[in-house]
Amino acid sequence: MGSPSLPAVARLPFRDPALPIDKRVDDLLGRLTLDERLALLHSYVPAVERLGVAAFRTGTEALHGVSWLGEATVFPQAVGLGATWDEGLVHEVAEAVSVELRAFHYHRPTANGVGTNSLQAWAPVVNLLRDPRWGRNEEGYSEDPVHTARIGTAYCRGLAGDHPTYLRAAPVLKHFLAYNNENDRCVTSSGLRPRVLQEYDLAAFRPVVASGAATGAMAAYNLVNGRPCHVSPLLETELRRWAVPTGHELFCVSDAEAPSNLVEQEHYFDDHPAGHAAALKAGIDSFTDQNEDSPTVIGRLREALERGLIDEDDIDRAVRRQLQLRFRLGEFDPELDPYSEIGPEVIDSPEHRALARRAATDSVVLLKNDGLLPLPADRAPRVAVIGPLADSLYEDWYSGTLPYQVGIASGLRAALGDSRGDVVTVEAADRIALRSRTSGERLGRTAYDVVEWGDGVLTLRDAETGRYLSRKDDDALVADREVIKTWFINETFALERDPAGDAGTVLLRNVFTGRYAVVDPADGRVRVTAETPQAAERWQHELLRDGAAEARAAAETADVAIVVLGNHPLINGRETEDRTGTALPGTQEALLRAVAGVRPETALVVMSSYPYALDWADEHLPAVVWTSHGGQETGRALAAVLLGEADPAGRLPQTWYRGDDELPHPLDYDVVKAGWTYQYHRTAPLYPFGHGLSYTDFSHDGLRLSTVTVAQDGTVDVTVTLTNTGRRTGSEVVQLYVRALDARYEAPRLKLADFRKVRLAAGESRELVFRLAAEQLAHWDVATGAFTVDPGAYEVLIARSAEHVTLTAPLTVTGTAPAPRAAVDRRTPAADFDDYTDVTLVDATRTAGDAVTPADPARPGTLLFRSVDLSSAVRFEAELAREDSGPGEARLEVRAGDRLLTEIAVPVTGSRYTWTTATADIAAPGDAVHDLRLTLHGAFRLAAFRFDAPADDPHGEPGAV
Repeated sequence: MGSPSLPAVARLPFRDPALPIDKRVDDLLGRLTLDERLALLHSYVPAVERLGVAAFRTGTEALHGVSWLGEATVFPQAVGLGATWDEGLVHEVAEAVSVELRAFHYHRPTANGVGTNSLQAWAPVVNLLRDPRWGRNEEGYSEDPVHTARIGTAYCRGLAGDHPTYLRAAPVLKHFLAYNNENDRCVTSSGLRPRVLQEYDLAAFRPVVASGAATGAMAAYNLVNGRPCHVSPLLETELRRWAVPTGHELFCVSDAEAPSNLVEQEHYFDDHPAGHAAALKAGIDSFTDQNEDSPTVIGRLREALERGLIDEDDIDRAVRRQLQLRFRLGEFDPELDPYSEIGPEVIDSPEHRALARRAATDSVVLLKNDGLLPLPADRAPRVAVIGPLADSLYEDWYSGTLPYQVGIASGLRAALGDSRGDVVTVEAADRIALRSRTSGERLGRTAYDVVEWGDGVLTLRDAETGRYLSRKDDDALVADREVIKTWFINETFALERDPAGDAGTVLLRNVFTGRYAVVDPADGRVRVTAETPQAAERWQHELLRDGAAEARAAAETADVAIVVLGNHPLINGRETEDRTGTALPGTQEALLRAVAGVRPETALVVMSSYPYALDWADEHLPAVVWTSHGGQETGRALAAVLLGEADPAGRLPQTWYRGDDELPHPLDYDVVKAGWTYQYHRTAPLYPFGHGLSYTDFSHDGLRLSTVTVAQDGTVDVTVTLTNTGRRTGSEVVQLYVRALDARYEAPRLKLADFRKVRLAAGESRELVFRLAAEQLAHWDVATGAFTVDPGAYEVLIARSAEHVTLTAPLTVTGTAPAPRAAVDRRTPAADFDDYTDVTLVDATRTAGDAVTPADPARPGTLLFRSVDLSSAVRFEAELAREDSGPGEARLEVRAGDRLLTEIAVPVTGSRYTWTTATADIAAPGDAVHDLRLTLHGAFRLAAFRFDAPADDPHGEPGAV
């Protein structure tokens, strides 16, 4: 039989919009051949012409605008959207992004690949901003899970639209899970003990998925507890479990090339069919791998099927999820799809430009103000705007192409006008020439304007053309790049001292390759090919213009200096590269001090993707302002705030630490023990989470609770009156925190429970009511493996920031006090400890379970289990794995308090995944309840343990797990 005609296809059940989507999916799935179903598993999905099914491609980046497809409205970076604390505004931004995404989908199809621009939006990023040095800090909303979930849900809802059947776009949450470092990201493991997993990392994803706002998730590059995220059981046991009540399954995708990483970088599986099979079975539905080379990926999956590593049910499960999404996106019902008529005119429309300006304005945070701001626009101030970002805007990796750009100097100039004030712009870049000692020629026969972006990393811009010096494929240096926006950055350099000691000469090193510039004797061209300083060309360094001197001169003749410092989003802190610290680049800090030395009326504007340590500026300057890279309207937005046309409405979405505050190791993901974020950090920050000043004043008054006692499953209404006591309209973010008093666990200093952004006119008051559920006081109880609200004393706090509490009220939770941990005749996972020293969490098997092992086999690691009931315990059992005999001993020591109960010599099992149970009788523990300590000596793994009662003990629970 031949293929059915298109009219015949149109009468098939899957084409009938009157049928439920699940019925239509079942019909289409049943008509696809095995080869066609396999082909749907790659990110580039070919058309099925015999059924009239179009080609499909997963994923378009849409983090703060449509990315990579050309000019589109560019909104503030995600961290800037987080700084608005405004769910309604974020919803509007996402709606505009999805409208433009629809326009690209229908009217600007891609020139390469199959299908059109996908309506599956790979956004938002809900990874928490635990470490401000994270290279992708700009992509997240906040360090707090409640705040992140609220903003993330708003963005998802804005992308998806509000139609009961069809989606405007399909939001995909990134990146599951515990992804907050770039260096070696594909091979590093994020250690998450159960409390951190449940209270912190999962807490950002859980509400978004449970709300039904997200349609999918992308797995992260990293490992968690030694297991790659792409084969994590949490995809099914957590993510998809939360989605069940919504009635829609999540369509989960891999990150780019991550399936291949399972073999090639992580060495977790022996071959690609095994790795791909494991990812599919774990819940990955689409493989973004090998770029457009579908045959390679599909060939691996076909081999996995032939080897019995997967079956057709595994394939069908993933295909079903994709088809469900495609039906919801209106692909099969263009005549009914309410979003199918969106035209190209919406891209960078006047309405979207206005929204971009409002979003950029509302994201600006006033960090300090001793009265310098707002500037007196009516008195025609002479303003010097100084610094590397004085009038420059930069795209980040997930930006669209800026359709136009208004820098800060341009925004101020437009706002003030020639008749109201003068605006002088000084980039304050040194202009240099580099003259070859070999040829006598200047590099490129031109001069360069040099900007440092931290750690001595420089860009060199041709003084005549404004184009960046760049390394080409043949290693030649040519100044031909208008903008820096490529995956591999070839436009950064370092000028290093001549090791021979000549003070007048330098070496030029390309940062990307690490190689040095030489003059090629064959053609006289300059290439970066020298592997060592000794082989490098010596360059005579000529200073043609002193940028700092130029800045001082401009500041001396101005009434006010605005120094604009910060980062380039693609240099020294970006995807694949974490920052080394939080200090401003050295030359930028020196420039700021030089300007402030001659002009006390200096305001610092930091335009950055992440926090900086601004200790000196906070101590010496009258005003400090922060904005993320705010998109095309950044300059007009900043001008409105600096001139007082808009109240600074932003609040910090993460802590800004002091310069001398030693941060934890980037790979220490235990926010509790390491002391990350405002919840657990033990040193007062420079600017706290939630901080931001206004041009008006607010008072918080009349805090009252509807009840001072609440049951463990109850709720309480929290009421407070907010009043604008100042002389102008402004915005306040009222932040509601809670904290446990005298907790039996290491509780947060305080944690955000709710927030409300309110705009009030001068003199206006508003009564705010927050509904606080007792479950918002819960912690993850490792003894029971569930969230628990302990009875006892708590505080409810109203605050302007995590360090500026204005009102408190006591709250008592009633209920039964928790019993001691039961451990007799009961399996206790080793990872369910209360505290630890010198241990690492690892995978118990490749598919499920966690275990612990000493962080350093040469040093013992200890697990603490508090208040363990050892009544009737006579025997101890441990689940152990030991790969080989190796050097040194391997034993497990068990103590109740200071009393040694037993020691177990750990046998060799031959593999880290081969487990055995070792048993030993124990000394009588004495009292019933003890703090239990297990000490691991040597290289082995512990998955779980249990105590046994005598066989005839009526209090025992034989067989309990």
